[in-house]
Amino acid sequence: MLLVFGSAKLLAELLERLGQPGIVGEILAGVILGPGVLAWISPTDLLKILADLGVMFLLFRVGLEVKPSELLKIGATATVVATVGVIVPFFLGWAILTAWGAPRIEAIFVGAAMVATSVGITAQVLSSKGLLRERSSQIILAAAVIDDVLGLLVLTLVSGMARGSVNPIEIGLTALMAVLFVVLVAKWGTRAMGRIVPRVQASLRVAEGEFALALIFLFTLSLLAIWIGVAAIVGAFLAGMALAESVGQRVRDFTNGTAELLVPFFLVGIGLHVDPGVFRTPSTMALAAIVLLAALASKFIGCGLGAWPLGRADALRIGVGMIPRGEVGMVVAQLGLAMGAISQPIYGVVVFMAVATTIAAPPLLKIVYRGLERPEGADEILRLG
Repeated sequence: MLLVFGSAKLLAELLERLGQPGIVGEILAGVILGPGVLAWISPTDLLKILADLGVMFLLFRVGLEVKPSELLKIGATATVVATVGVIVPFFLGWAILTAWGAPRIEAIFVGAAMVATSVGITAQVLSSKGLLRERSSQIILAAAVIDDVLGLLVLTLVSGMARGSVNPIEIGLTALMAVLFVVLVAKWGTRAMGRIVPRVQASLRVAEGEFALALIFLFTLSLLAIWIGVAAIVGAFLAGMALAESVGQRVRDFTNGTAELLVPFFLVGIGLHVDPGVFRTPSTMALAAIVLLAALASKFIGCGLGAWPLGRADALRIGVGMIPRGEVGMVVAQLGLAMGAISQPIYGVVVFMAVATTIAAPPLLKIVYRGLERPEGADEILRLG
């Protein structure tokens, strides 16, 4: 824990002094400490648990600064952005691996790994720069939630193909439950929490009862999200959004403190998965470079086109904000490897793509949002205003 947290903050400070986002330094800390360079630390169950908690608290913190009414207003645009941002990467990844001569199911799995966006990375950058109130930021967050649902359906379909059986009823029920879960919490969660939280809090005698209540709600919605089939972070984000107008500043302060402790484990964990085996043969290196370029371009172009009616500036911001694949791409790769659907070299290529897109996104976000940054705490000032 000392190595992970200490090195993450040290490199974050160094990158900030060099004019780059500190989040890149925290990911690079994992690359340096991990099997690819110094080999001091390898991914473990403990680090994975801390990383999962870290990204949950990150999305919970972001949700606390987002008003559901604002998010629902841009729902149609976010749906278009997410849909195009799923279709373009999926078919481009499939086409590249097919042209490379990979088996059909392996090509499809690579396409599936290129679909989902790791919203945690973009959310961390936007939050640190005080940009969560921007229209483009709201669309990125909403599109990432929809993206997760669509990515789940793609993964369910691809996994069924790998097993040799596709169940349309199962896919349909999963889609229906996921959509209902998101819509119900987004539309009525704030109203329900506004009535429940004050009443329950008034009857609590435990220390920091409001924060304890918020954590119970966070874990409950995260668990429901997993049970339905979407990522826990979707439930965490929705929990924060539902509580945004009913909890006080003390809950936000505690959440920020917890996130500051745990988020470095999430970011370092991404870097730990870099596989040096990708660079052992020229052909694998070439494929990794092609897949990386395709991953960058497909989200940027696909999501950017979906947001084009909003204007060039917002389209560029949304396209860049949807680029990182992070832990989502790695989960798909691990599933494909476990099922025997993809080979070890292709697994390495996908993991490299997931990490590289994650490292590339923060500096690109800094460029496209230049001039809009607000001082630290600006989102809180706006919320109170």
